[in-house]
Amino acid sequence: MKHVWILNHYAEEPRGTGGTRHFSLARHLPASGWRATVIAASTSHGSGRQRLDEGETSRAETIDGVDFLWLRARTYSGNGADRARNMMDYTRAVLRRDRLRDLAPPDAIIGSSVHPLAAWAGRRLARRYRVPFLFEVRDLWPQTLIDMGRLAPGHPAAIALRKLERSLYASAARIIVLLPGARDYIQPLGIPAERIVWIPNGVDLKGYPQPAEFPSTEPFTLMYLGAHGKANALDTLIAAMAIVAADPAGERIVLRLIGHGPEKDALMATAERMGLANVRFEAPVAKSDVPARAAEAHAFVISVKDIPGLYRFGISMNKIFDYLAAGRPTIIAADAFNNPIAEAGAGFTVPPENPEALATAILQLAALPRARREEMARAGRTHVEANYSMERLARRLAQALDASVGQP
Repeated sequence: MKHVWILNHYAEEPRGTGGTRHFSLARHLPASGWRATVIAASTSHGSGRQRLDEGETSRAETIDGVDFLWLRARTYSGNGADRARNMMDYTRAVLRRDRLRDLAPPDAIIGSSVHPLAAWAGRRLARRYRVPFLFEVRDLWPQTLIDMGRLAPGHPAAIALRKLERSLYASAARIIVLLPGARDYIQPLGIPAERIVWIPNGVDLKGYPQPAEFPSTEPFTLMYLGAHGKANALDTLIAAMAIVAADPAGERIVLRLIGHGPEKDALMATAERMGLANVRFEAPVAKSDVPARAAEAHAFVISVKDIPGLYRFGISMNKIFDYLAAGRPTIIAADAFNNPIAEAGAGFTVPPENPEALATAILQLAALPRARREEMARAGRTHVEANYSMERLARRLAQALDASVGQP
């Protein structure tokens, strides 16, 4: 069986609270002749939890059949200097021969651009071991930062990142993109279309063998599971719930926000200041516990910032596919290249950062007959099974690996 190393600084295991993309892909790869080792930092990006004991520089462990190598990196919170140092810690550690000496040698290496240095390190290792390098593009660096207004196009950092980005594209045997429209960004840079492979986020349906029955009691529970950051525009959702609370039909509707992030304290303060008894904030849950918590919802909601151009190449949020698999309708407040909720017929779409439109959709969805909501839920489940199961996506990844190893 061939062996791939997957470099993902922020990789999570099911007991963590973040996305488990590479864990799920790795669990299904052996069926296609590949096994994976996921090489990640010892600090959990979502919670800040340090996985290693004092004095440990690395730890190899197998979790539910998937091999992980955790490399020592300092703890941090927020997006300040300590996070940048954490990135450097990981990059230095993954390039140290003594940290990797106990791993079986790779037949291919994937560098995932949760930040560009991880992908750069993956290319360095691929050259060291003389194996193909696959570049997984999670965000379009530096274009995403430019679109969000965090970086000017002419800034020296943007110029350097652009140069690194193009170099990684040019040297990769395959470029794995999560966004369906990303090839429209990458091909004009001179990259052949056949080297670009779309493998979006998805869901491991083993965690959702069958959607749970809809809750039979009130209140009508709208649920959000995920990060509480600026990009999630949860302030819009809070404002929408204030409108819902003022409507007589909204008395039986509650919003449960489950997760954490830098904006959570401010959001809680806003809800308290507005006197919103229909909004409840809850602690994050482990990824393995998401299906059970999701079963408590009548519907889900997704909200993003209204940043022109940011989603012109698409969206691929983990929560979208969890929601579809859980068998509940979803309201999505976004304007993007793709929209799995709309494609599935599994809910309502409204413009981003529009509290009035979002409140109207919440009230309309809650007022629908249960049979209609169940119809939406079934459509979503069928769509995710056909297009976004991790078993199916792992086969696609194995094909990309096979093609890369087979290149002359």
